[in-house]
Amino acid sequence: MNVAERVIALWFPDWPVTAFLRTQARELGVAEVDPDAPIALVHAGGVVACSAAARAAGVRRGQRRRDAQSACPRLRLVQADDARDARAFHDAMRIVEELSPGVQALRSGLAVLRARGPSRFYGGEEQAALALLGPLHDAGFADMRAGIADGVFTAEHAAHEAEGSAPVRIVAAGGSSEFLAPFPVRALGDEEVALFLNRLGVRTLGGFAGLDASLVADRLGEHGLRLHACASGADPREIVPRVPPPELTSEISFEAPLELAEQVAFAARRTVEDFHGAISRAGLVCTAVRITVVDDDGRRSERVWQHPVSFDAASIVDRIRWQLQDVSDAGAPGQQRLSGSVTSVRLEPEAVDHGTAHQPTLIGQGPDERAHHAMTRVQAVLGHRGVLSPEIAGGRALAEREVLRPWDDASSPRSARDRPWPGVLPAPLPSEVFRAPRPAEVRGAAGADCAVDGRGLLTAEPATIDGRRVVSWAGPWPLIERDWDSARRRSAHRFQLVDETGAAWLAVRAENGWWLEGRYG
Repeated sequence: MNVAERVIALWFPDWPVTAFLRTQARELGVAEVDPDAPIALVHAGGVVACSAAARAAGVRRGQRRRDAQSACPRLRLVQADDARDARAFHDAMRIVEELSPGVQALRSGLAVLRARGPSRFYGGEEQAALALLGPLHDAGFADMRAGIADGVFTAEHAAHEAEGSAPVRIVAAGGSSEFLAPFPVRALGDEEVALFLNRLGVRTLGGFAGLDASLVADRLGEHGLRLHACASGADPREIVPRVPPPELTSEISFEAPLELAEQVAFAARRTVEDFHGAISRAGLVCTAVRITVVDDDGRRSERVWQHPVSFDAASIVDRIRWQLQDVSDAGAPGQQRLSGSVTSVRLEPEAVDHGTAHQPTLIGQGPDERAHHAMTRVQAVLGHRGVLSPEIAGGRALAEREVLRPWDDASSPRSARDRPWPGVLPAPLPSEVFRAPRPAEVRGAAGADCAVDGRGLLTAEPATIDGRRVVSWAGPWPLIERDWDSARRRSAHRFQLVDETGAAWLAVRAENGWWLEGRYG
């Protein structure tokens, strides 16, 4: 059996927590969080990562959210975000690549590289690992471990076995099978295979490695054969070095701070053109750009602008001007008001795409292209919210489902349509929705009051609407929201009414009477 090549694995424990702490101020707009505070990242109601302080209080991975809060009432819950973890890990990868090229990121928080080159350069495997960990520690990565062994699989588990006082764990050449033998079979990272082996009475990697390889291949196929090789200390995987992406970030600093948005946009035009040109030369187009503006008081405004097609230089200049106008007015949600003059503007491509997917057709895009060009030019004159387009969002009330967003803004509405909305009005929906509900008078037979009691039942069937006879009706459909909040609570019942003229109405019985929200047909 061939011995796998020597590998250095760099492991950052609790990386999702580290990524949150490193990006909280820049990306999330939240106050600084004590790094020693108990923190847990959750997804789908369960804990996927937690800090050391949270573990000390009894929080564990896989725990239900409410159980984690019961174990640690001071626990701060944060939504897990794989994209945030990957962005933050890019900073660590860049530092390692400056010291030794040929790094491969297996996942966020774990990277591997061949040990042969660094060990020769730094005079030994342990010296090479310490030389990589030192600059990372200086850059603010406090907790790091390194494992050195034959193959990626063994090196990763060696890093997991390293301790804070001794951050480097070395498994001697040829000793991988002995090192891995006591590990449980769940260390393979495949729950189904681990469960199957446990049913067979195979509890450890040493027991799995002792099975005949041909029998493993017959029962578990190629995937099982690869896991068998890993358990035997002969990981067949080869390191595929990451190709560093081209540096596409641009920044301009103003020696004399500028006060007016037009001045900043004009001064940044050359930088924007170079930024767009670098992206184009890389064969890419920018579909989302992050613009960061800093004033002379140290305040910063950061925003990600999205484009439904791709940005050109002129459209990025427009976004700089619109962002400055928004933060100056202090009316944009989530934007920090700039109190001084602008000292720098930074441009980062948040999302790029291959340029071949955005090439125009031979004879242009027809009316859509002309309409897009016209709307964009009008928007450049009137401002970001000068041209609005309607979009259907989520919600229970019809009026709140219509959202007006700026033209060319590809951001999704806060209330997504694909979420469940208990109490939403069933089809068919009205063809016309009144922006402001219209008062109406709905009565029962002989003018009796038509209302809904506490059990959701009608006190009298609708007989007339504004003096016209009701020929058919359907409902009620209750709409009860935020019953715990006295200021924002809403309780109403909706009906479909058809009067004697054939007109169909969406009527709502609220606490303050009857209202018409829309009309059918």
